Amino acid sequence: MKNLGNLMKQAQEMQAKMAEMQDRLAELTVEGVSGGGMVTITLSGKSEMKGIRIDPALLNGEEGEILEDLIVAAHADAKSKAEQRTADEMKELTGGLNLPPGFNMPFGG
Repeated sequence: MKNLGNLMKQAQEMQAKMAEMQDRLAELTVEGVSGGGMVTITLSGKSEMKGIRIDPALLNGEEGEILEDLIVAAHADAKSKAEQRTADEMKELTGGLNLPPGFNMPFGG
């Protein structure tokens, strides 16, 4: 029974650490940039868009397709950075265990 008690205590500690990590990720912001800085998108650590900056030179009618492509590229850049930070946090939390992509712990968020 002592081992079961230790296992439950470890699970509770891991759950608390997961909650802390999710709180840190919610507060995290990353910026994705495209077009040499002409478009910047800010995402939360949970990939929610928080802001967008567009160089005024891109706002004339003839640059519409370019602007659309740059927004998509900046979003992809920001999302990649957010996912990397999440992976880094998870690696730190799990003590370097290599968990498969998309693996969710059996408790927490």
